[in-house]
Amino acid sequence: MTTPRPVPTGAPSHPPRTGGQVLVDQLLRHGVDVAYGVPGESYLAVLDALHDAPLRLVVCRHEGGAGYMAEAHGKLTGRPGVCFTTRGPGAANALVALHTAYQDATPLVLFVGLVPRGHTDRASFQELDLRGTFGASAKLVETVEDAERIPEYVTRAFAAAAGGRPGPVVLGLPEDMLTDTVRVADAVPAPLPEGSVSQNELTVLEALLGAAERPLVLLGGSRWTEAARADVREWAEAWELPVAVDFRCQDLLDNDSPCYVGPLGYGRARTLADRVRAADLVIALGAAPGDVLTDGFRLLPPDGTGPRLVQALPEAQPPGALYVPDLALLAAPAAVARALRGLLPTRPVPWATRTKEDRAAYLAHRAPVRDADALDLGTVFETLRDRLPADAVVTFGAGNHAVWAQRFLTHTAGGRQLSPRNGAMGYGVPAAVAAAIAAPDRQVVSVAGDGCFLMNGQELATAVAEGVRPLILVLNNSCYGTIRQHQERHHPGRVSGTALVNPDFAALARAFGAHGETVTTTEEFAPALTRSLASGTAALIQLKVPENRLAPGVTVTDIRERAGRHRGAAAPAR
Repeated sequence: MTTPRPVPTGAPSHPPRTGGQVLVDQLLRHGVDVAYGVPGESYLAVLDALHDAPLRLVVCRHEGGAGYMAEAHGKLTGRPGVCFTTRGPGAANALVALHTAYQDATPLVLFVGLVPRGHTDRASFQELDLRGTFGASAKLVETVEDAERIPEYVTRAFAAAAGGRPGPVVLGLPEDMLTDTVRVADAVPAPLPEGSVSQNELTVLEALLGAAERPLVLLGGSRWTEAARADVREWAEAWELPVAVDFRCQDLLDNDSPCYVGPLGYGRARTLADRVRAADLVIALGAAPGDVLTDGFRLLPPDGTGPRLVQALPEAQPPGALYVPDLALLAAPAAVARALRGLLPTRPVPWATRTKEDRAAYLAHRAPVRDADALDLGTVFETLRDRLPADAVVTFGAGNHAVWAQRFLTHTAGGRQLSPRNGAMGYGVPAAVAAAIAAPDRQVVSVAGDGCFLMNGQELATAVAEGVRPLILVLNNSCYGTIRQHQERHHPGRVSGTALVNPDFAALARAFGAHGETVTTTEEFAPALTRSLASGTAALIQLKVPENRLAPGVTVTDIRERAGRHRGAAAPAR
């Protein structure tokens, strides 16, 4: 252990601490009560400091799973999720979670143990160029070279991760820096400004609403609070405004609100797309319209010929900004929502009937599709929807399996949806574990495809080790369904690279120490659900979906028959 540095004359006295201890103490100062990670020799001093700290370290089975857990924690709580990895391959494994947090605007701080300071730029074992690796997928990448500056770096990291448009921050921790002994004061967490909406801006917004006939509200992004959701609902219902949400943001407005008209993005209803095209005023709160929300920028023309646009964002210029707003509000959702709540209509609005029509179209679209399969997933998800409590947390990854969860499950006040807006596979299971840890009194359900599950399904071991009880539904149709659907549409009958050979997922769950069941018929699901929820442990239900089934109302046979009819109609007459 190195000799403590002398305290300058007149400076306050603080006990000597290793860099690892200083770091852990700063996490506690910032309210961190759980961190996720995979251990490594590069940050042994941090692990030692955690031994006696009132901070729960969740030991994961892969850095990708640990990163996803931290990202899901950030989504659920609104506070930066914390992840620890070692250098080189360990850090690289977490990059997918950084990409998710960056595109999804999720606060996350990734701490990466590094080679000793004297070993840098020498191609040392597991040496990693931190900025080169993470610079394009993080808001900030820094390395702490001096243990005395740990409080400064940690404060800046947490402020950057949670402020403005949230996102991931990476802090490098040289191994020998963490063993230095220093005397340094603890940090004071930085306040996060919310911004505000002026009376003049509210007056302009009121004038835009007064001139509109077909307005549409779009909710998206992060930094939403329960109060902000309630305030926006109160304002929208007072004006009878139709409210749509961005891709995988279905928990931003109570789905039972008479103003909620559904989600945009992949899997959206055609009627809602038509509604966007017809709008003469779009009020986008929390996120800028992007390519997924606008069907590749086609629903909202970016050339200035589209509707008037009001844009409320927590930062002046979001990544990839394309649309120029008529009114730009610089504030986080909570500040915007508080201001909007006091803006009330002074006369009946001309779009009230249209909002009711949009609402009816959404309710028709969310009604489960009945398929003639032995295991009808429409009935399965209706049963699940009816059994889930109002504050349930639903997680899922990317793939066609998510269509059933997105379309047929509803999110009422207090319920949350955790899913990757960047289309990352392997997210659902680790997100469910993190949600069950962060909210142990809430029911957590994850919906996974067979391909998605096996990318991070090993984190079931983490769930069992931590004593948490998420329920995992695995839709097993023995293929990468999304790619198979594209394949059948563009290259019908030429199956290549999408078939899967799967294990018995229920037996796999039992091997981990979880409850596991297999369901092959519709009638078997409800009793299996009851047993799984009552099992007292993490549980998995394998749903044996016909290999022909790709999505609600869509089979391989259907796609091939449509392709055949199209080819026949286009063929020249003989």
